[in-house]
Amino acid sequence: MITLPREFIQNIVRAALAEDIGAGDITTEAAIPADQRAEAYIVAKEPCVVAGLPLVEAVFAQIDTAVIVKLLVGEGDPVEQGTRVCVLTGPARGILTGERTALNFLQRLSGIATLTRQFVDEIEGTKAKILDTRKTTPTLRVLEKYAVAVGGGTNHRMGLYDAVMIKDNHRVILARLGPKALGDAVAAARKNHPTAPIIVEADTLEQVEEALATGANHILLDNMTPDELREAVALVAGRAKTEASGGVTLHTVRAIAQTGVDYISVGALTHSARAVDCSLEMLNELQ
Repeated sequence: MITLPREFIQNIVRAALAEDIGAGDITTEAAIPADQRAEAYIVAKEPCVVAGLPLVEAVFAQIDTAVIVKLLVGEGDPVEQGTRVCVLTGPARGILTGERTALNFLQRLSGIATLTRQFVDEIEGTKAKILDTRKTTPTLRVLEKYAVAVGGGTNHRMGLYDAVMIKDNHRVILARLGPKALGDAVAAARKNHPTAPIIVEADTLEQVEEALATGANHILLDNMTPDELREAVALVAGRAKTEASGGVTLHTVRAIAQTGVDYISVGALTHSARAVDCSLEMLNELQ
């Protein structure tokens, strides 16, 4: 599972606050006395899997260390509508200024974790695992893949540098270079990067056979029907890991998992997850 290093959290929170606050929160500075104290709760307004609490803590720590964040649930906890996620006490200015940035992190990451948990639950009892993809928001990949892991998914490659993946467009170019080109590419990748997984995409059973012949240890079965996936799994017969990919939804994922594939990659986890509805609610009186 991806973890969020402290320095990474500090840097991304600093950038987010600079984007939102700029030269200053002119509304809060004008309206709220500097010595005013307050208490507030962040509330989940719908059922969800909570993700992003370390960033919520970091937001208020950077704005004003006098703002105390007390977590009421744990990272990765499933919660019901109306659950108080954390309580904030301290200077009212700090709470008001950090509100939106904290909620943006929490809502986005909880949305990804929640959708991931739905996919994971849908294939319970099969051997398949849910993978994420590189279809992420630029500069936010680490956060989004972290949220996938919090939701129970399995992180796939982080980028172009940590796994070899010969996809369909690579194969188009390789086909121009002759029948040995695919095998030569796999051999070169293995020589240059001996510890990296080697994944070859296949759209047909013929391409599955070609991928097996190269010695690839992971075959991506793209946009195949459940019947085709079963045939592919039988053809591979354990000689490589198998991954189903392409247009996977909550309605289709279980049938795909039941074909016997090892993995199912779902781009929607990060490119289409809906933000969870959360809000910060200020109390009328200090408790």
